[in-house]
Amino acid sequence: MGEFPTGIAIELEPLVTRVLAPNASPYTYTGTQTHLVGVGDLAIIDPGPDDPAHIDALMAAVAGRPVTAIVVTHHHRDHSPATRPLQRLTGAPIVGAASVTVSDGGPRADAAFDADYAPDRVMAEGDRMSGAGWTLEAVATPGHTSNHLAFALPETKALFSGDHVMGWSTTIVSPPDGDMAAYMASLDKLMTRDDRVYYPGHGEAVENPRRLVRGMLGHRKQREGQILRLLRSADADVPAMVSRMYVGLDRRLVPAAERSVLAHLYDLRDRALVSEEGETWRIRS
Repeated sequence: MGEFPTGIAIELEPLVTRVLAPNASPYTYTGTQTHLVGVGDLAIIDPGPDDPAHIDALMAAVAGRPVTAIVVTHHHRDHSPATRPLQRLTGAPIVGAASVTVSDGGPRADAAFDADYAPDRVMAEGDRMSGAGWTLEAVATPGHTSNHLAFALPETKALFSGDHVMGWSTTIVSPPDGDMAAYMASLDKLMTRDDRVYYPGHGEAVENPRRLVRGMLGHRKQREGQILRLLRSADADVPAMVSRMYVGLDRRLVPAAERSVLAHLYDLRDRALVSEEGETWRIRS
């Protein structure tokens, strides 16, 4: 991603421009990628963090053109806080994912919720918005979060995949808002589509989307099988499972791994394959 520095507008195709936010981290890779759709009037997808330099870069990319909508795939702090300053600057409505409030006593290893996110219009599966020469259609893809949406651009068969499918890593599924069964179902849904390319919130464009999605489904099924094999050998808690499953993992990413393993366990529990007693998990007899 070194050829895509922060704050620089990069044209990916005639209708799509990308601006990388300066919020690189172990969870965001090189940072959040904001996409501008359109030529005459624009939609801004996932405006990112409320960072003055990033807001200035986005407004420079807008270059005085009307903004039809500020579009949000989900409510994490690396995706939606810039909606507020952009709305003040452009007057455009905030549309897309619903707001979500979840009570959770456990740690969240993914980006924290944006508690102030407040859409003017909530979109659902199949809902559309349009501008001069472009259309965005909502594709419900819950799993990473309960409100996650992807957005299809039918004019070029592109899909803005947010954090559901990223170009550098599998996404974190962190309960209770993240749900592994929903995540797998959303991947299955994408396998039925014929999108040409994915433009994710993090990482490179995905030029062979179905191959990547197929690999992601296989990866999650392998993790599930690994968990079941571990529990068949001995009861265990989540940290013990992560230490055996993720050998050599960067310590900063251990909380993320624990949340995803927990998401797998909740799914397995709901399918009556495992049970829990306190923090200990075991195969269900």
